[in-house]
Amino acid sequence: MARYQMILAYDGSGFAGSQVQANSRTVQGELERALRNLGWAGRTIVMAGRTDSGVHATGQVAAFDFEWAHSTDKLLRALNADLPPDLAIQSLTPAPADFHPRFDATSRRYRYRLFTAPIRDPLREKFLWRVWPAINEDALQQNAGLFPGTHDFAAFGSPITPKGTTTRTVTKAEWKKMPDGEWQFEVEADAFLYRMVRRLVFAQVSLARGKLSLERVQMALSKQARLPSGLAPAHGLTLVEVTYGSQQA
Repeated sequence: MARYQMILAYDGSGFAGSQVQANSRTVQGELERALRNLGWAGRTIVMAGRTDSGVHATGQVAAFDFEWAHSTDKLLRALNADLPPDLAIQSLTPAPADFHPRFDATSRRYRYRLFTAPIRDPLREKFLWRVWPAINEDALQQNAGLFPGTHDFAAFGSPITPKGTTTRTVTKAEWKKMPDGEWQFEVEADAFLYRMVRRLVFAQVSLARGKLSLERVQMALSKQARLPSGLAPAHGLTLVEVTYGSQQA
């Protein structure tokens, strides 16, 4: 029995999230179906983290144990041939027997994409959040500097487990404007709370539109003061990368 590590890419539009759910189409469910078609008798695959319904990935990591008599490359081709068009395994490699995609990860990196425009753009809006009225671009870039460091992010998300800590260490948080007017928010941390990235983006956009004060966001970070409810839409978010010490998945 060998353990395999795979890096996944998927368009989250047609999935009810990454984690398997009864009577819903999920990334995990599609992967386990494809594996069982090859004779896999395992109970479940293990993923680096959960993505919500509508959230995309280019660097999700998963692992499974399988007795496979052929090459790893042949297993990769066989699985991809049976997966739907909105899900693909980007790479498949043997892994140590004790490798765990979630617990062994040292950091995760997400990207959120948005643009400002007064009129709907159906093609761009599949993967970007259209924001209007326009935002204060200088404020958007400056606000990201609030988040790097170790903070209690309780005001920005909930723990993965009921009694889990809400303290996280953010190592990168920055906005970049692309040539086509798109804005991308890159954020990396040791781990994230449930819906934390979408809350961070919503708060920053609210700041940049003058709907939320800088002092209130600072209070949310220092004293976990409550923020107005709201989430950036799921379709603008992508899990880009999961890192494992000296090994980068």
